[in-house]
Amino acid sequence: MKISISDLIWLLFIISFIVPILQRRLLDMRRIQFLHKIEEDRKSRLITLIHRQEALSFLGIPFVRYIDIEDSEQILRAIRLTDPHVPIDIVMHTPGGLVLAAEQIAFALKRHPAKVTVFVPHYAMSGGTLIALAADEIVMDENAVLGPVDPQLGDPRGSYPAASILAALETPNPNRDDTTLILADVAKKAINQVHDVVYNLIKDEMPEDKAREISAILSEGRWTHDYPIDVAKARELNLPVNSELPKEFHELMQLFPQTQQRRPSVEFVPIPYRGRPTPPPRGRQH
Repeated sequence: MKISISDLIWLLFIISFIVPILQRRLLDMRRIQFLHKIEEDRKSRLITLIHRQEALSFLGIPFVRYIDIEDSEQILRAIRLTDPHVPIDIVMHTPGGLVLAAEQIAFALKRHPAKVTVFVPHYAMSGGTLIALAADEIVMDENAVLGPVDPQLGDPRGSYPAASILAALETPNPNRDDTTLILADVAKKAINQVHDVVYNLIKDEMPEDKAREISAILSEGRWTHDYPIDVAKARELNLPVNSELPKEFHELMQLFPQTQQRRPSVEFVPIPYRGRPTPPPRGRQH
């Protein structure tokens, strides 16, 4: 049987179309199996909230995924499907997102009667931190970080920290327009709203004055919005942090790879390297 060039091209096209689909299906199956294994080991319900930076398939324009209403709907459904006596574990890897969605998730977890544990392998910023505050325990990798939850407000000109809008209002400016005044009013309300959310999430775990102090620190815009709250800083804030993240959760993250439509930024040989018995001293050698 003779195969023409056009037949070969069509065959290669079909293979190139089918193979990625099969790879995704296999990866989905591996994820479900791994999730179920962790659930069996921990006797819990495991939920993942993992956002990767995606790329549009046609133009290759990057955009960041974030916590949205669809996420809150799915997590609330998972919580409803969980018996009140079954602990909930949630793995988070997120830059944050909508305050409304994060608040819904946080209070739903707070109301769950059994233990709630949040696992942070790399980072859970902004809305992710808000959700973590609802947990009985936050298990972080020793290099993982949380972040402030101060609200960010946007208009057609861009997105700005609410605290910075209020600071700008204090500077004398006779040419200030009504839009700035409106943004400042909304900024004040947004900060108060987030402060109250944080306070209601943590008030049962510590004295009232401490809870109000921490709520103010996290919501008032003391730091930039991407300020990294590491394990040591989280403990200073009296958060229930454990830095002994089980290796299974790092393995789980490998099953949520970045979309490979471009050359990866980081590459290495993915096997353990054993060090010498006595490592050389760090720093410059003379």
